[in-house]
Amino acid sequence: MSDTVRDKAARLLKKRGSISSLGSHEIKAKEFIGRTKDSMSTVSYMDEPGHHDDILRPPVQMENTYQLGPGKCFPLATVNNILKDVVTSYLEEEKYEAELCRQMTKTISEVIKARIKDLMIPRYKIIVFVSIGQLDKQSMQIGSRCLWDTTSDTFSSYAFKNRSLFAVANVYAVYFE
Repeated sequence: MSDTVRDKAARLLKKRGSISSLGSHEIKAKEFIGRTKDSMSTVSYMDEPGHHDDILRPPVQMENTYQLGPGKCFPLATVNNILKDVVTSYLEEEKYEAELCRQMTKTISEVIKARIKDLMIPRYKIIVFVSIGQLDKQSMQIGSRCLWDTTSDTFSSYAFKNRSLFAVANVYAVYFE
């Protein structure tokens, strides 16, 4: 490898922010043998080596909290209001159409989940389940079973009906230890 090729490679590596694993003695040894490798291993970095601002970065604390229960209870009344507001606002004037209701279940679920996450309730996993069906002289029962801790895990449910459809929205809040 000639000096110009080595200089060009060093400049490219410096611009990218990488350090080559080949030392100058390895390059010279390969020149004498007559074999050169086409690839070099590199270590990439964001800044110049040795110029890190570790002082400005906040330290990351990854310790066990040993917290086995929530600090405060899950706000069921607020979640009930969110369920009622979202489901009613989306479905109040709608008529049942299969394709529209399929998309509406996804949309309503995402909106409910986003509004509950905006409450910033720590360490709770939120599961939202919305069912929409046609209202037409039939009977339907929706049931669910969960394995959870009754002291910290909870759920909220809201049922909605208009002239052509019904909807059931369930929110499960499971405390994550």
